[in-house]
This record gives sequence, C-alpha cells and structure tokens, in this order.
Amino acid sequence: MSSSLPQRIHLANLPTPLQQITFRNSKFLIKRDDLTGVETTGNKIRKLEYILADALRKKANLLYTCGGDQSNHARATLYAGRSVGLDTKLFLWGEDISLPEGNLFLDKILKPKIVYLTEAEYHNVHEIMNESETKEKNKKVYLVPEGGSSPHGILGYANCVSELYQDLPKRVKGILTAAGSGGTTAGLVIGSKLFGIPLKVFAVNVLTSKSLIENRVMSVIEKTIAKFNLDISVSHKDFEVIDGYSKEGYKNITDKKVKVIKEFAQSTGILLDPAYTGKAFCAFNDYFLSPKKTADIIFLHTGGLFGVFSKREQYLRV
Repeated sequence: MSSSLPQRIHLANLPTPLQQITFRNSKFLIKRDDLTGVETTGNKIRKLEYILADALRKKANLLYTCGGDQSNHARATLYAGRSVGLDTKLFLWGEDISLPEGNLFLDKILKPKIVYLTEAEYHNVHEIMNESETKEKNKKVYLVPEGGSSPHGILGYANCVSELYQDLPKRVKGILTAAGSGGTTAGLVIGSKLFGIPLKVFAVNVLTSKSLIENRVMSVIEKTIAKFNLDISVSHKDFEVIDGYSKEGYKNITDKKVKVIKEFAQSTGILLDPAYTGKAFCAFNDYFLSPKKTADIIFLHTGGLFGVFSKREQYLRV
C-alpha cells in the first residue's frame, strides 16, 4: 500500500489461500481468512496488525475492547495483545458462567479483567469504557472499537485486496462478507479503490438494521479517507448490504441455516460459525450459486470457528 499509510506489525499468517470450492455442483472461490492463525484465527487479526502497531506507537499499556460474550474480536484482541506485551480489559455483552465455552473459554484462560454488561447496558458500551478509562491508575489505555472497525483497523482489509490482486481471475466481479461492525466491508471498499480493482463488495447484515450497517460502513470509510488523506472517492454504490439473514438475532441461528452449514462442512470439510460466516454463506448460496455454473463473486471466510461450540447441541441435533 501507499508509503504514506501507517506501518503494521506482522501477526497473521498471510497471504491466506484463495481456493476453488464446489458445493451443490456450483463452483466458486473462497478466501480462507479462517487460516490467519490459531488463537487469533479469523478476520480480526488483519485489523489488529494496524491497531496494535498504533497502540505501541502511542505507548499504551492497556487495551480496552468490547463485543458479545462469544466475540471473535475480543478473543483475538486479547491474544494478539498478550503476544506484544499488552493487557486487555474486555467489556462483554453477556453473563459470567462457571463453565464457559468457545471464545469466552479461551478469554478466561488468559485471566483478563472482564466487565459483563446487559444488552441494554451494551448499547452504551463506549460511554462505559470511556468512564472506566478515567479511573485507571498508571495505565495508558488504547480503546479498540467493536470489531476493530477504526481507520487503522480497516487498513487490514485494504491490504487483503492487495493479496487478491496477485491472483484474481478476470471473471471475478465482487466479494461477499459477513457484516457486523462494518469494518471488513469498509476496508475491502477502500482497498478496491486504492488498487484500482473494480471489485463490488456485498455485505451480509448479521447484527443490526440495514440502514445502520450502511451508515457504519460509510462513516468509517469517510474517517479513514480524512485521517490518511487518501485520494479516492467512495459512494454507497461501491457496496451493497444484503439484509434478512439474521432475523433470529445476532446470538441465535435457525435450524434451516444450520442444515446448510452442516451440508457445506460435509461436502467441503470447511465448518462455518453460527453468528457470521454461516449466515453470510446462506445469503451467498441464495444469491450467487447456481448448479453447474462458476460464480463470479468470492466468498470471504472470516473465521469464527470457536463460536460453534456454544451451539454444539443445535449443530448435533439438526
């Protein structure tokens, strides 16, 4: 990327593979960002390479971040932070339980400070984090927003587009990703502009309203362009939000979607999670896959494997 952009620290296993997959007699390409690491697996570590570099430049010694109790981002931030000598305080939507599973289990192994919030409290999580910061003694806090969706963080997915550029078939017209905080979508859009690749980004809404996701994506794009003085122009036409795939809520998933996830795993050996990639793939399958055809849209597998364990009974029952 441009030399005017900030440097990153190298934490992820990159580049990740771009593989051709066949499902229900349809062929398509999948970008395997589930293979970025082990404890830090998934898309968040790309963002954290830039975020933690900025935190270290600013001589922070404590990270604050937030998410659900099965947050992939919280787990990745905690482990990546420890790898560079930074502690993390987590603000999680959920409850403390004696036998945690999935991401929360992995969080607790590192014994971070965790503040548990109700759903209502979580709506004000950034105000709660700001208030908590004022009470820290002898600590320089670096606030990492939900999903790592900051101007520094989304550069990780601008960088991902540069990887795709190396071996992108001419037939490819776009890429599809799950969208929660909107940072991955924003980074892909910025990357396509920076590298001059006409790659339309499709974002499957898995968390909130369509209009809120659109606004989140545009907001962080505009902040990034302004912060780094990027000579690019972006509009809503550069990405499309696909809605209707999380009516059951962020922390739940329908049996119908689990059936598709299990069929996909049995066919390809790739397991998708219930909160993000599973819902995104159901949209991808509905919109872009047709039997005996090769799709011109890439599916971005953003990880989330540990979230499967919190839904193990449903995955086995369906």
